[in-house]
Amino acid sequence: MRLGSRFMAWWLTFLAGQQVVAPAATTNDPFAAPRHAMVAEQLKAPGRDITNARVLAVMGRLPRHEFVPQRQRSSAYEDRPLSIGQGQTISQPFIVAFMTEQLDPKPTDKVLEIGTGSGYQAAVLAELAAQVYTIEIVADLGRQAAYDLKRLGYTNVHTRIGDGYRGWPEAAPFDAIIVTCAPDNVPQPLVDQLKDGGRMIIPIGPAGTHQDLVILRKRGDRVEKQNVLPVLFVPMTGERPRAER
Repeated sequence: MRLGSRFMAWWLTFLAGQQVVAPAATTNDPFAAPRHAMVAEQLKAPGRDITNARVLAVMGRLPRHEFVPQRQRSSAYEDRPLSIGQGQTISQPFIVAFMTEQLDPKPTDKVLEIGTGSGYQAAVLAELAAQVYTIEIVADLGRQAAYDLKRLGYTNVHTRIGDGYRGWPEAAPFDAIIVTCAPDNVPQPLVDQLKDGGRMIIPIGPAGTHQDLVILRKRGDRVEKQNVLPVLFVPMTGERPRAER
């Protein structure tokens, strides 16, 4: 008996630990060519050197244009950040790829994202990890991202509107944490919610000036830090304990 394509897609999803894979581009997809050019010219190009095959495959098929405002769709695969409203941006494709490659999410991982934005980074993570928890402080953006992720079939992404500085304690611990907005210092609640042996990637520094993209690895009571790239992200907002201000 020949199994239907819908059943086969479900079965492969189940075997992958309930990861949800975005539909492959069809032959009449008008964004297929710019998406493939994005991978070849922005991610794999000399000086960029993204080499993780899983990251490249996901970004080569995931419809980034579905995560930007309609008026921006023609620019969705360009090598620059784009406005998504409310003073927020979707990072340029290279930064998404670089942060994801550095984080190196595994198929069994539970990942926390701080700063959902449009939901694109969450979708990338959802295809690489088992479960993704993502928090957005701007309510309108959080609701739109939740709608788009659900519309595109991502059932392993859990969304919340709230203060990302405090993380998602009831879902902790996390294998990996990615932060897409810049605090002045590493939030201690996020360190506390990271598994022993877990890793976090986060931009650190004041708004509007030089920031460092930092990889942290938790080793028991120690946290190892490594600066990996100069960046410029929107600031992290929300309440913080008085002693940490």
